[in-house]
Amino acid sequence: MTDGFEDLGYARADTGRERRLGLPEVVYGPGKTSEQIIGVVRSLLAANTGPVLVTRLSDEVAAAVGAAVPGGQHDPAARLLVWRPAPRRAFRVVVVSAGTSDAPVAAEAAAVAGAVGLDVRELRDVGVAGIHRLLAEVEVLAGADAVICIAGMEGALPSVVGGLVGCPVIAVPTSVGYGATFEGVTPLLAMLSSCAPGLVVVNIDSGFGAAVAAHRMAGSR
Repeated sequence: MTDGFEDLGYARADTGRERRLGLPEVVYGPGKTSEQIIGVVRSLLAANTGPVLVTRLSDEVAAAVGAAVPGGQHDPAARLLVWRPAPRRAFRVVVVSAGTSDAPVAAEAAAVAGAVGLDVRELRDVGVAGIHRLLAEVEVLAGADAVICIAGMEGALPSVVGGLVGCPVIAVPTSVGYGATFEGVTPLLAMLSSCAPGLVVVNIDSGFGAAVAAHRMAGSR
């Protein structure tokens, strides 16, 4: 163990990240073997006290890692493994998704936000094609400290939400939609071009990135 990281040969686990950023390193699962993930997780658990997360896991890899490192909680919908989830704090994040096809990204956002200690509420299938569904939930939106807003197609939902609430709105474009959505590029550009000022926009399908952005906002309060 060196100062701030552990050299495992195939990876250098960033054991000092919790001290620097308030949250241990999060392990991205794809491209790693089960054995590599197990080694990094063990290193992070030993060196830190906060939650340890592995994202984007298949059920098969999650089962292997969970069997080797006891205490992990697997969320198949979110493709997430979590050890030592953080205690809930008084920071309400409302995860709003436009359509049922956006559910995997919304699941990741909600699960990661909950694992790092945020108070999560979800609103599903409230896209702009039936705007009355969203307007029926204005009271829920008004109670949010931050909103994670997830949409594919033309990506209009964050602009609408951004005009309804004064709290931070984190927009997540998804790769949901027909050909001209270009696998999420169209909603990404729409969100970056929103007329609702101050939107935060993360990468395509990055429910994880949105949840960590909300965590950073919570930490600044």
